[in-house]
Amino acid sequence: MSVKFLNLNRMYEALSAEIDQGIKCLFQNESFIGGEAVEKFEFEWARYCESKFAVGVGNGLDALVLSLKALNIGKGDEVIVPANTFIATWLAISHCGATIIPVEPSPESFVIEANEIEKKITERTKVILPVHLYGNPADIIEIKRLAKKYRLFVIEDAAQAHGASVNEKRIGGHGDITVWSFYPGKNLGAFGDAGAITTDSSRLARKVALLRNYGSEVKYKHDIIGFNSRLDPVQAIVLSIKLKHLDEWNLHKYQTALFYCGEFSALPISLPMTCFPYGRAAFHQFVIKTDMRESLQSYLSSHGVGTMIHYPTAPFNQKAYKYLGYKNSDFPVTSRLSKQILSLPIDPLMESHEKQYVAHVVKKFFAR
Repeated sequence: MSVKFLNLNRMYEALSAEIDQGIKCLFQNESFIGGEAVEKFEFEWARYCESKFAVGVGNGLDALVLSLKALNIGKGDEVIVPANTFIATWLAISHCGATIIPVEPSPESFVIEANEIEKKITERTKVILPVHLYGNPADIIEIKRLAKKYRLFVIEDAAQAHGASVNEKRIGGHGDITVWSFYPGKNLGAFGDAGAITTDSSRLARKVALLRNYGSEVKYKHDIIGFNSRLDPVQAIVLSIKLKHLDEWNLHKYQTALFYCGEFSALPISLPMTCFPYGRAAFHQFVIKTDMRESLQSYLSSHGVGTMIHYPTAPFNQKAYKYLGYKNSDFPVTSRLSKQILSLPIDPLMESHEKQYVAHVVKKFFAR
């Protein structure tokens, strides 16, 4: 038997008739840039996220860059960011010419916390950029309180947190801007690259909308120096259709996470948090920690179980950021996580016999 890490084809097959019809209509109408499909998804996504505005862009990295640009972040400004995250979070800061200030995450929740953030705030700090990693929500209420104290902006990187919540309110309208990626493997994934921002600020929404479209609101009139990063209407159609199923899929992933935790409770591995005192996770990934990662991953692979490592190399250890001069000893938590973490399959349409097989193989490994 084999279990894919994520079965994207199964998700397409479940919705293929509606998706195919939507794309066919788009082609018949020759509406290939912007238009009704994009506006429809933006409205629906803002409503889902309990925010006032959503602006679709080309991908998650662009959403981060445009958000920082909309806040006029640049050279001389410091942005506080997790040491443990996908490199896009760091790249966006670099593209704006600002200074990256990494903060260690909690080894239990994998996200940065207000008390550690505060230690890194200086007179040059302008933005706190928490990441809701693996679908785990950061305590954005405490982070906002800290930002207010020091008069800082908050940009939430929610690229992995579609449907997660804090204080019973969905992530998407807590900070100044929330940034989204709809990369195919996300809880809400497109059929290619796609992204968006959500915000309650009409000013910031308009600024990002200008930046994404050559700095133009009216064709051939350019108010600011902009970019070309528009949400593709094909992706907008796919996202609108999938959005109707997101809560159901997230619930299924949560139930799978609870099943795994019950099955693995007696094993010598560290399990992810399933309950947060301030919010609820979206379980983009199910991430365990073990000092036997390589042998466990190899064993699972030999038995047909797909796994991934999110992420094997922290940004500060990447060649691109070697110039910063950081060492593993500067970030011991992040360094340890990069050697221990392993993501198990948690497909939103995962069948009962598949998760039972994954649990069986994991337990068999530790019983040897």
